[in-house]
Amino acid sequence: MGLMTMYHPYFRGKQFELIAIRETAEIMAKARITPIIEPVRETLNGLDKALKTICDVNGKAIVIVNPSYGDHSANGYNISQLLKDSFSDRDNISAGILLREDMDEGLIIKLLFEHKSHNPCFIHSGYAEPYSLSEKSKGLVSKHVFIENYCGKIYRKYFSDAERILLRDGFKKKKNADYPPLEIFSDLHITYPEEGMDGFGDFLIVGDEYSEGGGPAYAVAIHLTFLDKNKENIMYINHFISTTNDTPTDPAGKFGQALTKLINKLNHSQTQFFESSAIIEFRVLHANGHFPGLGTVKKLSMKHHIETLANFMG
Repeated sequence: MGLMTMYHPYFRGKQFELIAIRETAEIMAKARITPIIEPVRETLNGLDKALKTICDVNGKAIVIVNPSYGDHSANGYNISQLLKDSFSDRDNISAGILLREDMDEGLIIKLLFEHKSHNPCFIHSGYAEPYSLSEKSKGLVSKHVFIENYCGKIYRKYFSDAERILLRDGFKKKKNADYPPLEIFSDLHITYPEEGMDGFGDFLIVGDEYSEGGGPAYAVAIHLTFLDKNKENIMYINHFISTTNDTPTDPAGKFGQALTKLINKLNHSQTQFFESSAIIEFRVLHANGHFPGLGTVKKLSMKHHIETLANFMG
């Protein structure tokens, strides 16, 4: 295997996402996984900490300097400043420029030159004028990340001058109570070469749809991915849902119900889950009857997803 980074998980930089990045930084660096981070919180301390952890283990990351969502969506100046102030000498932290449909080509080129010392990457997310932009940006972009829902093959063919990554949202977001026990997540980790790509990505177990933070949950869900060895390692996702879901009370009790379903599945001889550090934590939580809060539950599911793919690619 070459030194290309294949897997690019896309994180929105909320607190627990950034903690997941810190806690898996070493695993990601070893497996050459490059996280893409879209900072959505005004304070950038968590981002700074996550990026320093990545640098400490010689990992890589792409930081979006013009986020679509959250506190920096109007102006990414502070993110650009952070990259300049703290990471100007680090070539492993790249600036990601998000190309949305309403963007002005002049602004894209301006951002490109502003961040030319940070290996700029394009994240293609709905922009519709590839011809002119591809001419003007030739040789200046180190990587193209295509969000599949927005980028057809014809659009993608204009940008073939650099490394190319296809990002598929394998997570079909529903109300917690409505998830089926099992569904297919993605086969892109196997099929990306057939798409003419150098790598693949996803939105982990969160999905592309952004929300500021949920209201009270009527049901608690634990989402865990696994590779099905009997089906050529296609990735599936299991949803473990609490049994009582008619009122928004007692999240701890509901987590206990969902966790019991998960542990029963793990203890089944046929289980295909990779025994990740997150799975070990889930086992400990179950043994101690402890509810760590829903943010931590999501963080554990994300860590499990990353460790599963790191193990597959290792």
